[in-house]
Amino acid sequence: MGAAEPARPSPLENGSEFQSTDLRALQADDFANPMALWVDRGRALWSAPRDGRSCAGCHGDAAASMKGVAARYPRFDPALGRVVDLGQRIEACFRPAGGAKLPAESDDLLGLTAYVALQSRGMPLAVSIDGPARATWEKGRALYFTRVGQLDMACTSCHDASWGKTLLAEPISQGHPTGWPAYRLEWQRPGSLQRRLRACFNGVRAEMPPYDSPDLVALELYLAWRAQGLPLESPGVRR
Repeated sequence: MGAAEPARPSPLENGSEFQSTDLRALQADDFANPMALWVDRGRALWSAPRDGRSCAGCHGDAAASMKGVAARYPRFDPALGRVVDLGQRIEACFRPAGGAKLPAESDDLLGLTAYVALQSRGMPLAVSIDGPARATWEKGRALYFTRVGQLDMACTSCHDASWGKTLLAEPISQGHPTGWPAYRLEWQRPGSLQRRLRACFNGVRAEMPPYDSPDLVALELYLAWRAQGLPLESPGVRR
């Protein structure tokens, strides 16, 4: 980390700590949490055959085979030759050869991602930025500190310099990506971390990167590294 860059917030606090008591309770209740509908969808898709294959056919019981997996993403994938987030890895595995891509933010992709992430709930984030992942991390770090948009703001402007303060009556969090995919009340549906990042770009009146762009994945990796050690909360609930 460069000398001009601020230290990470201390102590590190998860995203739920900046939500209301009611929302924290909603997230903690596996039956009331609105993400339960998408988790159930993902559970069904895990076992459902697709072109003669299924997730369970290769990986078996998700509670065992997927435990800890979400905590290590984004990560460099040798088969794909690039750093990918969890949703991209699931999509590449789920899609049959030559088949149609699962659309970004689709219920199927969000459901599978939430179901897989659930198996790592409570486990600490532990991404690797070594080897071929390093360049993506460097890109994400640069993006985090780059001012963009008509408001001339960077990620650090809120999540390092202003966390704990309020913006439009809502507390500003430390920006740790531990609860995604999450059900966001403003959207009235779940969304991925990429959707949340795009909303931040829109909020500062900057051009939004397209879904699955290298910029978004690089930011996801940097944010995950920045949150190292915090427990995963997904599937989350956010305002």
